Amino acid sequence: MRKGLIGVGLLTVAAACTAVALLGRGETSTATPGRPPTPTATITRQDLVDTKTVDGSLTYSGERDVNPDVSGTVTWVAAEGAVIRRGHPLLKVDRRPVVLMYGKLPLYRELRQGISDGPDIEQLERNLQALGHGDGLTVDEHFSYATHLAVKQWQDDQGLPATGKVDAAQVVFLPAAARVTAARVALGVKTRPGQRVLTVSGVRRLVHVDLGTGDQALARKGAKVTVELPGGERATGRITSVGAVARSSESAPGQDGATTIDVDITLDESPRTKLDQAPVEVEMESERRRNVLAVPVEALLALREGGYGVEVVEGAATRLVTVRTGGFGGGLVEISGAGLREGMKVGVPAA
Repeated sequence: MRKGLIGVGLLTVAAACTAVALLGRGETSTATPGRPPTPTATITRQDLVDTKTVDGSLTYSGERDVNPDVSGTVTWVAAEGAVIRRGHPLLKVDRRPVVLMYGKLPLYRELRQGISDGPDIEQLERNLQALGHGDGLTVDEHFSYATHLAVKQWQDDQGLPATGKVDAAQVVFLPAAARVTAARVALGVKTRPGQRVLTVSGVRRLVHVDLGTGDQALARKGAKVTVELPGGERATGRITSVGAVARSSESAPGQDGATTIDVDITLDESPRTKLDQAPVEVEMESERRRNVLAVPVEALLALREGGYGVEVVEGAATRLVTVRTGGFGGGLVEISGAGLREGMKVGVPAA
């Protein structure tokens, strides 16, 4: 729901105008004895921000599937919601662990002595060193005899056959610690190479919005937003990712035939709630008018000849000044007109 929308502002103006007579351009008046003082508001100079509130969901970053090259019987699997860090198993097949290591490259070949040099070897060596294996191991792209010994030490520590060779049945490389979003296999299930066994995500919380393409102007990378979380908790954040491909409502249920783009928001602080896919409301800035004169919307008066004016109050006298309106925000409207300045008083209808 848009706050301070122009349409809403003009409805408010129309309601305010029913409380006053339609005035002609340039009319003036003076105080009448016994007449109560005209309620007033002060013309201010400030930024006006127009916002729109859209629906989103609180989730985790970087969701992906885990498809190890392993076959056998599942004898253990990480629970949903568990956070798995480097050196710990994601699951066990025939009681042998499939271990998480950190890296961007998937394990696409068996790593052993005699293979060609490559960045995947360096990635493995960094993990072996971080896990405390391989004293004197040089981290580079070459699978040396020292690498072979470090692998055997690691395998022995994990309860794996100490072959000195590493393949995709033993290790899954992911960029960082992983949170288990869903376990796709159960104990006793037979797995096959390449089967999806887990869905995992990063541990960083983010807010995801399926934003209608008609509101695409709201999605500016780096723009600040305010998020209302479950339980009334409010948090601030910034837009960190804006999708470039529009999706139809077939892939975004509940969008009533609209097309949407993906928008991700990183929160400034971790929320208290641990819920995943929790519905949230995101207040996004659609327009900002900087350093403008502003009055309450209720101060606008409809003129007989069309347009709007404000009643400037100067001591016991009042005068009508024709104004041009601009942006709306927070119950205020931007105005400009001859002789108007910050600090002047304008009349507002009595509540």
